[in-house]
Amino acid sequence: MAQYAFLSDEWLEAAKNIREEYAGQTTPPAHAVRMNQIITEVPFGDGTIEAHMDTSSGEMTMDMGHLENPDLTVTLDYATAKAILVDGNPQAGMQAFMAGKIKVQGDMTKMMAMQSGAPDPMQEEIAAKIKEITAD
Repeated sequence: MAQYAFLSDEWLEAAKNIREEYAGQTTPPAHAVRMNQIITEVPFGDGTIEAHMDTSSGEMTMDMGHLENPDLTVTLDYATAKAILVDGNPQAGMQAFMAGKIKVQGDMTKMMAMQSGAPDPMQEEIAAKIKEITAD
């Protein structure tokens, strides 16, 4: 299986294709969240990526660019984003937040609510496939 650098154009396309394979098969997210993300210290491009995550449709979508009127905007470094989004390591996120490496603007309760939902087996399968396409 081909592997790509986290957040590269190729990785984004492959991750989007994986999510599309499972469209309509996952449990809808427990909370609707519109989150913009600013990822810093990216080892390619201009060093910063603007992306977003949106669960307001009942499915989780992630893409490049920012949403208008997000619930919150999270700024974090590349390594922390990879640990949370690819490795599924919420402890890395908590440690980074406590160390001031994650900045949150907006409704922080929405971010906390996202972490409180029970894991969906289909989401776990999607996460495993995304981890497989991600180069170290």
